[in-house]
Amino acid sequence: MKVSTIFAWAICALTTVAMGCGSQPATPAAEQQAAPAAADRQAEFGRFPDRQFIRRNLDTLEWRVTEGNTLGVQTAVVEGDPSKPGFYITINRFPPGVMSRPHYHPDERWGIVLRGTWYTGEGKDFAPEKTVGLKPGDYMRHPAGGPHFDGALDEEVLVAIGGYGPTGATVVDGGELFGRSRPLERLPPERR
Repeated sequence: MKVSTIFAWAICALTTVAMGCGSQPATPAAEQQAAPAAADRQAEFGRFPDRQFIRRNLDTLEWRVTEGNTLGVQTAVVEGDPSKPGFYITINRFPPGVMSRPHYHPDERWGIVLRGTWYTGEGKDFAPEKTVGLKPGDYMRHPAGGPHFDGALDEEVLVAIGGYGPTGATVVDGGELFGRSRPLERLPPERR
């Protein structure tokens, strides 16, 4: 399956999940008028008046170093702003042999693998050898506050992640967010 097809499917799935999870029961018109700043929160409730269609191609996204790491993890924002209230979609790119260390997020997050095998683990102990591999098209939900770690073992991995911001990552032991999932000597020379 082509990455562009998986990318399109992932964005649709994340948006559908987010809209379903964020939908609210109908509110009488009088209550809607009385609610301050309701217009600023429309995306949170799944209503998007006056918005244009957008299209993003994976090969034209702007990649940035993720959270100041030195191991090559990058993030591209597809929709929204993860640092602000409201829905967002990002794509994380993990180079071979790099994973996040045990951490948690303040928001629930939804992930769909776009490329490679994304290795995921739960809990406060960093154990790459005990992770579960997810292939392109596979889905995972991270509950808010749930300690976990994830990333790449032997190949580059791209994962689309959506949620409601503001988001962030708190490392369980207070150290660096990213670490090596494989010792450098186990990686081929061109990937070290």
